[in-house]
Amino acid sequence: MKSLILLAGVATVAVGTMAFAQDDVDPAVTARQAHMQLYAHNIGILGGMAQAKIDYDAELAQIAANNLAAVAALDETTYWIEGTAEGTKALPAIWENMDDFMAKQDGMTNAAAAMADVAGTDLASLQGAMGDLGGACSACHREYRQRN
Repeated sequence: MKSLILLAGVATVAVGTMAFAQDDVDPAVTARQAHMQLYAHNIGILGGMAQAKIDYDAELAQIAANNLAAVAALDETTYWIEGTAEGTKALPAIWENMDDFMAKQDGMTNAAAAMADVAGTDLASLQGAMGDLGGACSACHREYRQRN
């Protein structure tokens, strides 16, 4: 619980700082971009270990997985305000299919929790959980994120 509170505090400071620096950006956009950056940071650590680009470290893997699970468990309702897609990679389909979009977010929450259950156990367990985690990311990005 302490780590969730700490993570929420850090995210609040990060989002507040970014919002201050970007006065013309909707705070909802800033919040969801910060949320995605936290996903990317922690998934980068886990994925790096799974692909043997980073040495497996059980403690670091568990920290990254716990952080990921905490971020995934945050209620994103206030980030996805209709009309905030312009200038972002969010597709308008999000607001046309909000129930499906949020169901995909639930899939991410579940995959992140499953990763947190095993990441610090051993490399094989971490690697096994990466498939569902990557699938959860892809499920949403395929339908709701602009391709580069």
